[in-house]
Amino acid sequence: MDLRPIGVFDSGSGGLTAVREIRSILPSENIIYFGDTSRVPYGSRSAEILLRYARQDVRFLRTFDIKALVVACGTVSTTALPRLQAENADLPMLGVVEPSCRRAVSVTRNKRVGLIATAASVRSGAYERTIAGLDGDITVVSKACPLFVPLVENGRFRPGDPVIETVAREYLEPLRATGIDTLILGCTHYPLLTEIIADIMGPGVTLIDSGAAAARVLRQTLSDRGALAQRDHGTLTLYASDQPEDFGALAGQFLRRPLESAVQHVDIERY
Repeated sequence: MDLRPIGVFDSGSGGLTAVREIRSILPSENIIYFGDTSRVPYGSRSAEILLRYARQDVRFLRTFDIKALVVACGTVSTTALPRLQAENADLPMLGVVEPSCRRAVSVTRNKRVGLIATAASVRSGAYERTIAGLDGDITVVSKACPLFVPLVENGRFRPGDPVIETVAREYLEPLRATGIDTLILGCTHYPLLTEIIADIMGPGVTLIDSGAAAARVLRQTLSDRGALAQRDHGTLTLYASDQPEDFGALAGQFLRRPLESAVQHVDIERY
């Protein structure tokens, strides 16, 4: 048994969709979450800047003696994860790319898989490379959706909102026309848009939640290492680098439950 916490970070509040899945399947675990709200979104940043930000995020979370770390940011997972893993070889660290790709490969029927993600994730080609390594016969059709993250961060993710629905149709209707039968939501902000995305893509397209896929791999990783906690109930502690009150107001909606405590502020530039 290992009672140390799990660390999770994202550029903002989107990673809380992964936290929700982790808490669902690992309710005994303590979780420390950091949302880099002062520098969101990450998706338009250069690879060099992303690596610097991610290193700071990891250093901050490591001050809590975490037993594992989930990079709940598709952009960092595609651009910086191997480097972070090499620099923190003593710490189990996983991202959202490989778990979601494996899930997509297992469910596609016509071997046409779509990907929506940030511009940086699409540029990286990480999803295409990972899927090609799993099944070279699968065609991947990728689409950058740069407006999704800022809209979600500003609470524009509910069905019936004309702004998000207009943007989503512009992004997704050409993707639907390619004939994909599986769509990877390559950013942990995107599950908040599941209802809108599903309505546009239609019932013939299976949506892959990257945070949910990562949560399942985390459970197996901790089990394999004998590091699962055994207690009645774990805790969730939230940190943000800017406007923690605003972050907290959205966090409860993302988690679909009231917050256990106020969001705490951290000066991430110190790390």
